[in-house]
Amino acid sequence: MLANLITSKTRLRLLVKFFTNVANEGYLRGLATEMQESTNAIRKELNNLSDAGYLTRIESENKITYKANTENPFFSLLQQVVHKYIGLDTLVEMVLDRMGPVQRVYVIGDYAKGIDSGTIEVVLEGTELNQDYILQLAEKIEKEIHKKVQFYLTDKHDASGLLVFENII
Repeated sequence: MLANLITSKTRLRLLVKFFTNVANEGYLRGLATEMQESTNAIRKELNNLSDAGYLTRIESENKITYKANTENPFFSLLQQVVHKYIGLDTLVEMVLDRMGPVQRVYVIGDYAKGIDSGTIEVVLEGTELNQDYILQLAEKIEKEIHKKVQFYLTDKHDASGLLVFENII
């Protein structure tokens, strides 16, 4: 649905890259390689997004690095839209709604790096998690968000990845 609104696939991929996780950053050649796009296509969209104030440019030793501009008034709204596009909001909602004592939910792998690869890897941290139910839930979530979901269950995660939920006691 977002692809109908944002017709540039390159721009959409860059928004996913930078607004999935605020820690994500990239430079022209690295982004072109990662997205398998020409540097000209990436440069054009980076310029458009930074000129509009959605990305910040950080110049250092002949290299320009880009990252999401958290000071932009639309930052949180854009991040919410990207999370909804990826399906993170639905995923977390379905897990918490039906799972029980989940302490934290992390997204790891490609989506934590902002790469829209089609497989969302999720770490569920908590005690007494029902592994059989999680497998059934994965199928339901996949149908809902049209992406493959892979769950990892643990009682303690090393805090790597993108924290999308934390149960503060």
